[in-house]
Amino acid sequence: MISATTGKAQSSAMQASVLALNKTYSPVHVISAKRAFCLLSKDIAEVISVEDGTYMNYDFSSWIEISGLRAEFNERDELEDWIQSVNFEIQVPRVVRLLRYDRIPNNTIKFNRRNIFIRDSYRCQYCQKKFSLKQLSLDHVIPRSHGGGMSWENIVSACRRCNTKKGGRTPSQAGMKLFQKPAKPSRNPVLLQQVKHAKYESWKNFVGTKELLTCD
Repeated sequence: MISATTGKAQSSAMQASVLALNKTYSPVHVISAKRAFCLLSKDIAEVISVEDGTYMNYDFSSWIEISGLRAEFNERDELEDWIQSVNFEIQVPRVVRLLRYDRIPNNTIKFNRRNIFIRDSYRCQYCQKKFSLKQLSLDHVIPRSHGGGMSWENIVSACRRCNTKKGGRTPSQAGMKLFQKPAKPSRNPVLLQQVKHAKYESWKNFVGTKELLTCD
């Protein structure tokens, strides 16, 4: 186990996301770097590094060695995360492969506030403006008083102003129009958000068009 020194950068690096593949290189989880290092140190997983279009496999000791050489020759990229342990410096891998896991989890997407806001791109579904997390609320398209329930198809992101304006009415009753019809995402919203970032560019080699995934 890595015993990292304290510090804001160290803590952030330990919480960086790592894509976990099963034995057949199919994506199954998104885990934290801390969890990834735990699996690597127990030889339950190996690092998968995409180098010039080729997949390279490294066990924990080999990854420590590779990281040491890169650090020595100052071959670090600003998008990478690094951890300084007591005895060595190591790069946070972006992808690991679980050596004893060959299953693919059910395509379960959690119905929660975060996933709804990400699905709607943090945009109010009535005025179409983008807002911060604190400025958004959830709205029942069909109000509960009209029999509307809690579902992907009936809950949307709304700014507080529009939510108050709509009140306990349907959009048509309030003279308001939905930006887009709400629906359950076909893939994990958190993963889709992350894979757009240059930091996780290598994930595209494995995610492709597959249905996904759980986030731990």
